[in-house]
Amino acid sequence: MGGFFGVASKTDCVTDLFFGTDYHSHLGTRRGGLVVKNGADYTRFIHDITNAQFRSKFDHDIGRMKGNIGLGVISDYEDQPLLIGSHLGLYSIVTVGIVTNATELAKEASDKQGVHFSEMTGGELNQTELVAALINQGSDFLDGIRIAQEKIEGSCSILVLTDNGIYAARDRLGRTPIMIGERDGAYAATMETCALPNLDYRHSRTLGPAEVVRLTPDGVEQLQAPGDDMQICSFLWVYYGYPASSYEGINVEATRNRCGAALARADDIEADLAAGIPDSGTAHAIGYANEAGIPYRRPFVKYTPTWPRSFMPQDQTVRDLVARMKLIPIEELITGQRMVFCEDSIVRGTQLQDTVQRLYASGAREVHMRPACPPLVFGCKYLNFSRSKSVMDLAGRRAVKELEGTADCVPEDYYNADSDKYAAMVERIRLRLNLTTLKYQKLDDLVEAIGMPKSKLCTYCWDGCTGCKCPCE
Repeated sequence: MGGFFGVASKTDCVTDLFFGTDYHSHLGTRRGGLVVKNGADYTRFIHDITNAQFRSKFDHDIGRMKGNIGLGVISDYEDQPLLIGSHLGLYSIVTVGIVTNATELAKEASDKQGVHFSEMTGGELNQTELVAALINQGSDFLDGIRIAQEKIEGSCSILVLTDNGIYAARDRLGRTPIMIGERDGAYAATMETCALPNLDYRHSRTLGPAEVVRLTPDGVEQLQAPGDDMQICSFLWVYYGYPASSYEGINVEATRNRCGAALARADDIEADLAAGIPDSGTAHAIGYANEAGIPYRRPFVKYTPTWPRSFMPQDQTVRDLVARMKLIPIEELITGQRMVFCEDSIVRGTQLQDTVQRLYASGAREVHMRPACPPLVFGCKYLNFSRSKSVMDLAGRRAVKELEGTADCVPEDYYNADSDKYAAMVERIRLRLNLTTLKYQKLDDLVEAIGMPKSKLCTYCWDGCTGCKCPCE
């Protein structure tokens, strides 16, 4: 997915920028970048952070950086921040999202404006470079951002560092968040509120969908009012977001506790303990245990000093290896136990299958799995929440194909939790994972746990709804 952080300060901003960006490291581990502006001069560093933490890569760079305004980014794929020279002047830009019509937009820019794009490794287009080309079509930065928002399909939130401050533009439908923090003489734009308190910033406001503001050391100026339609990604609360962060004023950890409690209320099994797959399953399990009145235990502990999130590496074999190596079983807490395990989601199921086998090998009597969200049956086309290259990587979609003979489309019954076809799909997944029982969170319960109207949440990966249109319509 990726994340970014921007600072405009009356004093040097490098320390704030360094740590503020680092607090977005859970959102990606491919590329990291920093840029600061000191007068007319830009200083920029970009590093591969696939096999090393962000701080270790940039620790030696920050001593060579000086400036009172800057941007930082953790990127899924492309090099960022970019430095762009155009009729608007020299500026720097970072983005988060997916431009699903990138090929068409690039061809249009090439045919009409004669714009040429550099290729990344693998021949892919640098999305941020494309967004900059769209902005360059405007008469000024605000006009260019509006053009980008209108033309981009998918999602895109933007920070632009200019001579006149930082332009912060939230995705047109608010799929990703941008929050503003402030303290005396400094203002920050962030995707994670957890980046603010330790740097002594106070969360002052959240940008609305399509809203554009400009940050300077003197304040925050609204340039474009927010739109009415919102489709913020529900997965931010289920998995992606950091527990200490809040989006739309709703805390991640508290939401996961409510998800777990909802799972417990819908359950009827007898178990000796509740546990979570660390880390994102932990808060769901605590909520389950508290609601069910059973002990919360940690039969798996995560070796955190060196192992990153396992979904990040591109190669499936490496992902599975990381997932196995980072989780260490405690047999004393497993042997003979009937265990309820809470997980944020089941994407492919490959890592979970190995985890379940290890539980039985350690003496588990029963393993009951309770994912905190419904089965994933549609591939996300708005954010890089998964490394899946095909919708058939999804455990739910594979089960549909086994039952229907094809999975080109998904009948509505498969995302109706009360239907026989839904039950058959879940049973296929249960058998593949060798679970005692498998019961997913219902979508209505997830929406209630988040606490926002469903019309403002993107639930596409579960029910195929895009806000105004669903497959069944």
